Amino acid sequence: MKRSRVNEIIREGDAFIRSFGYIMPPFAYWSPQDLKDRRPAGIVDARLGWDITDYGLEKFDELGLFLFTVRNGRAADLARGTGMLYAEKIMISRKDQLSPMHRHIVKAEDIINRGGGKLVLELFMSQSDGGIDDKAEVSVPTDGVIRTMPAGARLSLDPGESVTLLPGVWHAFWGEGGDVLIGEVSTVNDDLTDNIFAEPIGRFSSIEEDEPPLHLLVSDYDRWVKSE
Repeated sequence: MKRSRVNEIIREGDAFIRSFGYIMPPFAYWSPQDLKDRRPAGIVDARLGWDITDYGLEKFDELGLFLFTVRNGRAADLARGTGMLYAEKIMISRKDQLSPMHRHIVKAEDIINRGGGKLVLELFMSQSDGGIDDKAEVSVPTDGVIRTMPAGARLSLDPGESVTLLPGVWHAFWGEGGDVLIGEVSTVNDDLTDNIFAEPIGRFSSIEEDEPPLHLLVSDYDRWVKSE
């Protein structure tokens, strides 16, 4: 993706988020130089911040996702079972924009429709080898109520509704009828190692630097902040 397009998506996304009364944390608006000068481990090491992905396929409008990680615990705490064991994201799934089929090894997550259109999820269980089970029924909690559906069923969430996805549940999702503001509350998040995709795609975008970054992406931190 071109950096100019990333900057445009950040501006559009920020305005969409604010339209629902959600206010981003102050560090969201730090300049790249602010982040490089301060280098707060609680932000950089935890990989908090902006995350715009087209999964490396250069088709953001059809295949992509807008994310901002607001808070994130430590894998070491999760291993011990005590400490900051949770994470939170705010995301935008655009109308008919696919977030492709994937599962997590460790992370359990609540996916919440915070407003906009319907959020539609396609769901499968895992086979014993971790692959997609296209026969087993899917059972997931939706706001405390267990729903059991056939493999590959599409679960539609209206604003205010949510689903809990445990590790191993395969899921893809998109907005229907309009763009969707999504909340995610989960156990500790590790986007470097804990995303298993059904197809051989990447988690992050390759960036073409055609203009200076408005704000750094989490995928920029190793090169822009940690390398200095």
